[in-house]
Amino acid sequence: MLDKFKKIILKYRKFLVFFVSLVIFSLILYDVFKKEIIFYDDLAHNFLVKILRNDILTIIMKFITNLGSGLVLVLISLTIFVIVKDKRKGISVIINLLLITVINLLLKIIIQRPRPDGFNIIIETGYSFPSGHSMISTAFYGFLIYLLYKNIKNKVLKNIICITLFVIILLIGISRIYLGVHYASDVIGGFFISIAYLIIFIEIVPKFLKIIDDKAKK
Repeated sequence: MLDKFKKIILKYRKFLVFFVSLVIFSLILYDVFKKEIIFYDDLAHNFLVKILRNDILTIIMKFITNLGSGLVLVLISLTIFVIVKDKRKGISVIINLLLITVINLLLKIIIQRPRPDGFNIIIETGYSFPSGHSMISTAFYGFLIYLLYKNIKNKVLKNIICITLFVIILLIGISRIYLGVHYASDVIGGFFISIAYLIIFIEIVPKFLKIIDDKAKK
């Protein structure tokens, strides 16, 4: 019975992660609508801004946050498209970046949460929830993790690169709180809605592009 249950979990694990991610995002969204600042927003602010913030760390965090900027992600996407032999992968990376950017903008417009005020180091415009850097970086670098995990044969190299990209995603989110342009709930919400999106994207888009490519060859 237990083995059968494990097999079911393994078989449907992607959809389980999708469901859990969507539920967590919904709960955060409910709290955002119910009250402006959630308790862990204050905890993260007190730790990252009031305790950890210093000149050297600020320079590091500004560099890290730029890894999730539009310019950097576009340049990486174009570079990937140029250097990869399988152009479907390059096109998938570009489509992924465009889709997640549009979805993030639509969510921001619908939710309209104001950004934190009074302790920001950098200037950002637009609404706060969900964090664009966190959401877009999770989808972008997360998709790269998926592609690299599927295509790199050297296990050690694969693990090093994938773990590095995972850490970059986390640090980009932390940098947004540290720099004072997002609440922790913006970042966490961005992470989880992006995970849910990425599962659907990986299931649909690469297969769709393969069908188009196969038809074009006939």
